[in-house]
Amino acid sequence: MTVEFKNSETLKNLMRAFAGESQARNRYTFAASLCRQQKLHVLEAVFQFTASQEKEHAEIFYNHMKELAGETVHIDGGYPVDITNDVPQLLRRAQHNEYEEFDPVYAAFADTAKAEGFPEIAASFRQIARIEQTHGNRFGQFAELLETGRLFVSDVKCGWMCLNCGHIQEGLEAPKACPVCDHDQGFFIRLEMAPYGGNLLK
Repeated sequence: MTVEFKNSETLKNLMRAFAGESQARNRYTFAASLCRQQKLHVLEAVFQFTASQEKEHAEIFYNHMKELAGETVHIDGGYPVDITNDVPQLLRRAQHNEYEEFDPVYAAFADTAKAEGFPEIAASFRQIARIEQTHGNRFGQFAELLETGRLFVSDVKCGWMCLNCGHIQEGLEAPKACPVCDHDQGFFIRLEMAPYGGNLLK
């Protein structure tokens, strides 16, 4: 079944996804600001990192609608109001929202796009859905560390990286302050979770 794009449910789903990704980007930017206020700079970085990826997802969905340039697409939709000063709760809500996008939302959008004859759009929904799953996993991992008091403490000796200057130090706990740049403990992340981390202590 091939449907004319401007009359398709896929077009509306693209705009719903664009709106959702745009709002997620803003929510994560707001959450990053809260983390900065609470000196949880590593979580600030996680929210900002994810916000940047949500911006890219929004752009991908937006570009699929380029043949409708200059027109207005009307949609209905529901979007979360995740306002709280509780960072673990923000992480858990973000985890929930990312998993919901992964399945059922984007899975259903992909099925609709395929059924209506838009395989490239279906592929975008499926590919981005998998990314949203990894976002949910990451938010959940950091939420668990924060909830259990292990964000800056480890059961086994490990490497810790300062996100400000890149200093790496081994130990059971992240330094209270970086011995190189003097930034506080909130800037430290487990080395295996650091951007471009891996085994850098060889």
